[in-house]
Amino acid sequence: MHPYSRALQAYFERYRNLEKAEPMERYMRNQYPFLGMQAPERTQLLREFLKEHGIPSKEELPNIVQDLWNLPEREFQIVALNLLERQHKIVDETFLPLLESIITTKSWWDTVDYIAPRLVGLVFARKPQLIQDYIPTWMASGNIWLQRTCLLFQLKYKDKMDTNLLFSLIQELSHSKEFFIQKAIGWVLREYAKTSPHTVLQFVSTHTLAPLSKREALKHIQHTIGHTE
Repeated sequence: MHPYSRALQAYFERYRNLEKAEPMERYMRNQYPFLGMQAPERTQLLREFLKEHGIPSKEELPNIVQDLWNLPEREFQIVALNLLERQHKIVDETFLPLLESIITTKSWWDTVDYIAPRLVGLVFARKPQLIQDYIPTWMASGNIWLQRTCLLFQLKYKDKMDTNLLFSLIQELSHSKEFFIQKAIGWVLREYAKTSPHTVLQFVSTHTLAPLSKREALKHIQHTIGHTE
């Protein structure tokens, strides 16, 4: 274990709160144990730790992220993502194998929904040519979390959205029975509707989507259209 990871683990362990951990574990369907830190406290502790220990270098960061991912408590995985995002300027294509690994390990919506738009989306925005190297493989993997990442990496792209790609991915996954796929389809369409509501409305009205996807996609669209006309 990297000395930085060991120091961070020891620092956070001092603030373990079993009383808070129990409801947090229940909320996450008992997928993972928790130290018992809610977001504001976790953010403050990380800020204090970084003041003393600094931010890891590009060379150290992947090993530290992997160390934190291997720890049982969920807060350590979230902190690993916080460290990656704080160093977003150095997170480039060399990090994609690591990102793929942590998408598919200890997978749940809380980590995947962070990684997809805020890390993978950032790398692909800088180097769009990488999309064709990864997205078809992830789509073909059968792994719902990689497929969810394919749907959500453009979540914050707004007018930079590649609608041809998005709509083709949605069509490919539109028959999925997986809740997390159906929900992601609706989410990304709803988000893009803030930029181009008529495009989304036309797509939804001319394609067959799961009821959940359609409901999520159209949730605020009439309100959005009213503001754009």
